[in-house]
Amino acid sequence: MSRRRLLGTAGAAAAVTAVSACGEPPSPQEVRRGHVVGQTTDVPEGGGAVFSHSKLVVTQPEEGEYRAFSAACTHGGCTVQEVEDELIRCLCHGSEFDIASGEVVTGPAQEPLEKFTVTIDGTDIVLD
Repeated sequence: MSRRRLLGTAGAAAAVTAVSACGEPPSPQEVRRGHVVGQTTDVPEGGGAVFSHSKLVVTQPEEGEYRAFSAACTHGGCTVQEVEDELIRCLCHGSEFDIASGEVVTGPAQEPLEKFTVTIDGTDIVLD
């Protein structure tokens, strides 16, 4: 085996080992578990708010009922930008999602938003 081939093989093996040892970085939501992600005063009844620091959208479909979803659109990964008229909207390509279920209302997205659970502690919204 030539020295060039030996070094190339060793380099590839080291790269695979390094990637598998590090794994994937945690999602913004995983990092925020157990932490306050927002305030209930920011989430209107029948609407919601996007908390970009934690990549979450929190909605309040009914008074006192809070739901949390990933703010990453399932179509292209853009962060959803607004919540109004009982819809979570991604302005990148026009996908719309239901504020109560995260289900797709209007495409091009085909998959619902990922769901998360939250606990309310006073006015704090804590990601479970």
